[in-house]
Amino acid sequence: MMTLRQFAAGIESIPSVTSWYLADLGEARGKQELFTRQSPQTLKVLREHALIESAVSSNRIEGVVADQARIATVVFGRARLRDRNEEEIRGYRDALKRIHDKSSKLPISERTTRELHRLSRAGIGDAGKYKQTDSDIIEKLPGGRHRIRFCTVPAAQTPAFMRELIALFSECLDQRRVHPLMVIAAMNLDFLCIHPFRDGNGRVSRLLLLLQCYHLGYEVGRYVSLERVIEENKERYYETLEQSSRAWHEGRHDPWPYINYLLFVLKTAYQEFEERAGQVKAPRGAKRALVEAAIEAFPGDFTLRELERACPSVSLDMVRRVLRDLQRAAKAACLGRGPGAAWRKKR
Repeated sequence: MMTLRQFAAGIESIPSVTSWYLADLGEARGKQELFTRQSPQTLKVLREHALIESAVSSNRIEGVVADQARIATVVFGRARLRDRNEEEIRGYRDALKRIHDKSSKLPISERTTRELHRLSRAGIGDAGKYKQTDSDIIEKLPGGRHRIRFCTVPAAQTPAFMRELIALFSECLDQRRVHPLMVIAAMNLDFLCIHPFRDGNGRVSRLLLLLQCYHLGYEVGRYVSLERVIEENKERYYETLEQSSRAWHEGRHDPWPYINYLLFVLKTAYQEFEERAGQVKAPRGAKRALVEAAIEAFPGDFTLRELERACPSVSLDMVRRVLRDLQRAAKAACLGRGPGAAWRKKR
C-alpha cells in the first residue's frame, strides 16, 4: 500500500524529529532569498559546481563513472563522448538543465517522469518507457551470492500504480493535511518501491526530488548538489530505504526513516549553502540591503536576535547600525529596552 494513500487518509501524529527538520527547513527557506542576493559571479560558480557534482554523484551511486579528467568536458563541452557512461552522465546533465530552465513550469506528471528518464538514460534502448518485465531489487553478497532485497510492483501493474501515485501526490498537496515536504519524501519512497523502469529509477527519483523542491520554492539544489549529499551519506540512504520499504506491499511499512533521511539531506544542503554564501565578500552596501530585506520579510514585530539569525553573513554591529539608522529615519521603532526588545516596522 502506497505511503501517499495513507497520507491522503490523514496522519494522526508525526515523529518529533520530523517536526524539527520541517521547522529548520522552513527557516532556511525564509532566508534563501537573502543569500541569493550575494555576488552573481559567485552564485554562478556555485551553480556550475552543483551541476557537475549532481551529474557525477547521481550516476556514481548507480555505478556509472567516468574519467575524472574529462568530467567538465562531458558535462559542459561538446566533445564527442567516448562510452556509454559518459553518455549517461551528459544525459543526466540534460535532465538537470530541463529542470533548472523550466522549474515550476514543468509539471509533476507521468509524461515528465518518462521524459526525465529518457534524458538521463541518453535516449538509448528503453529510455522513457516503463519496464516490460518484472525486475526485483537484487543485492549482491560476498562470494557471488545474491538475495532479493525488495520485490517491486509487477510490470503489468506499473502503469496503474504510476497513475495513482501522481494523482495521490496532487491530492495530498491540495488537501494541505500534510506538510508538502513530507508529501514529496513519501512520493519518493513510493516511486522507488514501484520501480517503474527497468534501470535508472534511483536517478529519476533524485531528479523528481529536485523538481518537486523547486515547485515548493526550496531552491537550494541550484547551488548545492543534493545528489552529492546523498552520495556522501549513501549507506544511510540504502539503510533507511530498506527499513521503510519493508512490508510496503501490505501497507504495514514505516515510512519515517526514509522521510527523515530526505529531510536531513535538504537541511544539510541548506547548511552548506549558508556557509558558502556567508563566505562571499559582498559589494559595498550589499550587507545593509541584506538586513533591510530581512526586516521587510518579517510579517510583524521582530527582535534583534531574530534579525541576526536571519542575516548570518552580517556582523552584529552592522545589524545594530542599520536598526539605528532606520530608527532615526522614523522607519522602525524599538518597543522596549535590551537585546530582547521587540522592533516594529513603520510604513
